[in-house]
Parts: sequence; structure tokens; C-alpha cells
Amino acid sequence: MAKKAPNPIDKHVGSRVRMRRMMLGMSQEKLGDALSLTFQQVQKYEKGTNRIGASRLQQIAHILQVPVSFFFEGAPHAPGQGGGMAEAPSPAYVSDFLATSDGLSLTKSFMRIKNSKLRRRIVDLVEQIAGEE
Repeated sequence: MAKKAPNPIDKHVGSRVRMRRMMLGMSQEKLGDALSLTFQQVQKYEKGTNRIGASRLQQIAHILQVPVSFFFEGAPHAPGQGGGMAEAPSPAYVSDFLATSDGLSLTKSFMRIKNSKLRRRIVDLVEQIAGEE
């Protein structure tokens, strides 16, 4: 029997859990302990392999010190939602980037640079290296 792909909403919520956990410098094991779960279960939640129930999500929000709505910011819309109106591109790529260790590290380091002109020059440099769209 073929494995079912994770629901995009479950993947998004899981990536937001991972992003926030990493922002706080918390390990999967520590979050698992606070939830009375194994770190493997936390991994499954973060990958979207296992769905997070409403009461568990409330518990995670409390531990990670964010409102439950935080986990749904930038979430993809299910087919059929939106009444047929054209929608703006999803900002999910930003949260996907911040959910990576490189993205989080880069963002934290960048925000520690106090000189706004230097930050602007760094952005210009990265855009030049990447080749602007």
C-alpha cells in the first residue's frame, strides 16, 4: 500500500512549530519532554507526517509562547477556498526559509548588525550574487 503524502496544511503547521522551537533554541527532546512525547513524535509533527490535534497544538503554543494563530500564518489554502478569486503568491517560502537552521542563523545574525547602510549593502551584495529576478 502506497504511503499517503502529508497534507500541505499539516506540513506548514509543523514547519512553523520547528521554526519557533529553533528560534527559542529548544531541542526536539526538550519540547517532547514538555509534551510527554518522544523527540521522534515531535519530528513527525514537524514534518507534517502526523497531524497535530487541537488540544496538542494549544499545548505547543503555550510552551513555545505564541498564539495558536502563529502556526497558520502564511498557510496554503485548500483547493476550493477563496471563491475563485485570484490570490497573491503565498509567503510560505519565507517561513520555509526561516524554518531551516541556515535561514534562522542568517536572520538572527543579520538583525544584530546595527548599521542600516551596511545591512542594505549586504542585501545588495546577496541580490547581485543570486542574480535578481
